[in-house]
Amino acid sequence: MVFLQNIWWYLVLIGVMILIHELGHYWAARFFDVRVETFSFGFGPRLFGFRRGETDFRFSAILFGGYVKMAGDQPGDEANSDPRGLMAKPRWQRLIITFAGPAINVVLAVVLLTGLYMARFPKIPTPPDPTVGYVVADGAASKAGIREGDKVMQIGDASDPTWDDIAMKVISSAKRPLPVWVMRNDERVHLTLTPNLDEKQGVGVIDWSPETEVEIASISPGMEAQRAGLKLGDIVVSADGQPLRSIYRLYEIEKETNGKPIDLVYSRAGQRHEVTVTPVKRDMDGKGQERWVIGLTLASRVEITKLSLPAALRESLRENIRGAKAIFQFLEGMIERRMSPKSIVGPVGIAQLSGEMAREGPAAFLNLMALVSLNLAIFNLLPIPILDGGVILLLLVEMLMRRDLDLRVKEAVVKVGFVFLMMVVVFVIYNDISKMLPG
Repeated sequence: MVFLQNIWWYLVLIGVMILIHELGHYWAARFFDVRVETFSFGFGPRLFGFRRGETDFRFSAILFGGYVKMAGDQPGDEANSDPRGLMAKPRWQRLIITFAGPAINVVLAVVLLTGLYMARFPKIPTPPDPTVGYVVADGAASKAGIREGDKVMQIGDASDPTWDDIAMKVISSAKRPLPVWVMRNDERVHLTLTPNLDEKQGVGVIDWSPETEVEIASISPGMEAQRAGLKLGDIVVSADGQPLRSIYRLYEIEKETNGKPIDLVYSRAGQRHEVTVTPVKRDMDGKGQERWVIGLTLASRVEITKLSLPAALRESLRENIRGAKAIFQFLEGMIERRMSPKSIVGPVGIAQLSGEMAREGPAAFLNLMALVSLNLAIFNLLPIPILDGGVILLLLVEMLMRRDLDLRVKEAVVKVGFVFLMMVVVFVIYNDISKMLPG
């Protein structure tokens, strides 16, 4: 059932992406009076549809993509003599028509996030400086000498970084020494951090997490935490005198106490309270492995607000610009071989994500849709033949040369581009499946 749900929500997600992308080409073509023969959702034989004016709007057999067929859109077509054919139009108009597809995907990403932020803007309260809240024992951060409470002042060449800057530096620097400066007890400390390589994901990891306030997300019925009067939404400040800067620290303290009572300090409605809770041994995961627990599940505290239209638009633009920068940094990392292509998510991975986000709620699904739309726009603008970016590149070359490229050259470029794209598709599908396999 979950598999079928994933497929359904993937089709919904990719369907919207295709529709919006092709509408960009369609509207631009109509604006410049190019005759559009076919607007197809999918490839292959026609299943059903309708004709409006001179355009056949249809669903085709292979629902994996779509296209807009314009009169004379291929060199050598008989329709090239048609004054309303695409090739009869000036190159600058063809450039705009080609660019319109990716451009409207960017617009969709901005609009979706703007609407989301006007209805629900989640924000995790964190210190103004990126502060380390948790360090995994024997992880890369621990081996480098990073401690809980350290404030990251510089990582690599990025000064005053945000956690987003830090995350991008880390995932793109697997097995490469990374200079880090932290502020500890009012002293600037220089360390060298070497991220480990996550073999399955193909990215660098250092086993730490940001400092956040932690609140109670769930309480196991009948267990010690419930009997002690703890409630959902309570903010846990410390356990046995140790500050909780991350959701992971409590689980370690439960294990360390070995059944001894734990003194908790928590905040409720701004008032501090103290309570003593005694852990018990339970198999919480149903895997036959008992561990000491008090019956709490913690989560980073999230503030939910609603933004005005101007504020939501600004935040949406900021988030999409940040996302675009991250994509280009990722591409740069792959070219420089600092990042593995294994980190690419293909259709199988997107299908799995689609189902997960849909089950989480409309906000999560729309957020994923905005992310995919931005990625689709940038991917389509890569200078790969048969993609929009490849077409744009050829048009720019012709505009500089002030003449058309030889037809045989164009055909060869398209064939090479098609083969390369098919190789990429096969790789990302294999990559997605390998990530799902155990081991």
